Amino acid sequence: MHPLKQKGLFVLAGGLAVMAIGPFLVPVPPLKGTFPPHELADDDSEFIEINGLDIHVKKLGQGEPVFVLLHGFAASLYSWHAVMKPLRQLGTVIAFDRPGFGLSEHPLTWQGQNPYSPETQVDLVIGLLDHFGVKQAILVGNSAGGTVAMQATLAHPERISALILVDPAVYRGGGAPGWLQHLLATPQMRHLGPLITRQILSRGRELIKLAWHNPDLLPPEMVEYYRKPFQVENWDKSFWEFTLASRPTGLKEHLDEFTLPVLVITGDDDRIVPISDSIRLAGELPNASLKVIENAGHVPHEEQPQVFMEAVTSFVSKIQP
Repeated sequence: MHPLKQKGLFVLAGGLAVMAIGPFLVPVPPLKGTFPPHELADDDSEFIEINGLDIHVKKLGQGEPVFVLLHGFAASLYSWHAVMKPLRQLGTVIAFDRPGFGLSEHPLTWQGQNPYSPETQVDLVIGLLDHFGVKQAILVGNSAGGTVAMQATLAHPERISALILVDPAVYRGGGAPGWLQHLLATPQMRHLGPLITRQILSRGRELIKLAWHNPDLLPPEMVEYYRKPFQVENWDKSFWEFTLASRPTGLKEHLDEFTLPVLVITGDDDRIVPISDSIRLAGELPNASLKVIENAGHVPHEEQPQVFMEAVTSFVSKIQP
């Protein structure tokens, strides 16, 4: 073999070895200051086994309608803190942490269906309805929680009476391309994944500024609600598993199938899901109305809870028999 070709092969082999082994040489220190989910629970917290997963739930009110609240990515049921008590005046309110978020279980190994997959998210919603003996519910979903609400409606239309979609992430996001998903799932990237997800902690204030129209008005107790999920053991690894399981929803190809009543709510200063997306969605759904809340960002139910509740109360009064 020509010496130059031989040298080239050695360089190539060395490069491949570095790529294969190098990531494992990067230290991933264990998280400090984390606790089992049950140790972080509130007095009104419940932990319910649904489809083999330990799910953190809060339930208020009684009677119908029944509202099931679905938080967005990197959030938790605490996102609904400001509106849960007002909602209980209208009926029953069930809020829960999706697997991998909040105080619900953060499985790292499993048999059968991936607990972070879109299908599991849908099955969990229906499992909660079954657990509480609810025949039909109004699903209220923020951001990625809005896409879960829509997927559950497509899969089980007989169980969902209406949708309230709050700054829903329908037209963008939903997972990396297939080739990138395969790369992220390699042992090397699984090793490094927790280091990547831990960047959320260093960017926490920046992300809040993106989500809120005026983050200076963020109540101190809300800051603690944001922090609590990042005190749960293995949250960083489960975030990575959730990322690996994510994929495009394809919802925009099925919008004509949503014939049930829908209220689309958006903040007028949403810098995560542009207001144009929510306006477009309300226009493309067969039976939707739109509410734009002024001086609010991606989480208007947190930032403008009173105006949010006025919109929800008006919508419910029109659809309830």
